[in-house]
Amino acid sequence: MKITPFLWFDKEAEEAVGFYVSVFPNSKVTAVSQYGEAGPGPKGTVMTVAFELDGKQFTALNGGPVFRFNEAVSFVVNCRDQAQVDRYWEKLGAGGEHGQCGWLKDRYGLSWQIVPDALMRILGEPDEAKKNRVMKVMLKMRKLDIAALEVAAKG
Repeated sequence: MKITPFLWFDKEAEEAVGFYVSVFPNSKVTAVSQYGEAGPGPKGTVMTVAFELDGKQFTALNGGPVFRFNEAVSFVVNCRDQAQVDRYWEKLGAGGEHGQCGWLKDRYGLSWQIVPDALMRILGEPDEAKKNRVMKVMLKMRKLDIAALEVAAKG
């Protein structure tokens, strides 16, 4: 069984996919299909774009303005270090909205969480006082800062 995220765009699926493929390594467009005579889009325009982001499969659809993205669904980008956090925060957030706690919306309205592995490691530890200190600091951040999170972890 295979589960593939299917992303509904108004008419910018091909543009959005080109952007995403440029941001993530090991990424590529794998197929493009066009609307035919039956529509519902204009004949010859892009209907779907199949693509991979870091080897994971996705499909984008030009489905019209009926549905919009919201924060109920987001993609988490796990980052090994601050350089990766900085890179994805800036690239994905360019032209979009930077939110709180590592969340952002890209220029197409899709929500992303840019999360350092260090945060997940700390929050997985049994020390409740440490986790509470880190959460208090993290909740005040926009882009997550690994050094500040580690300072909070140490107390």
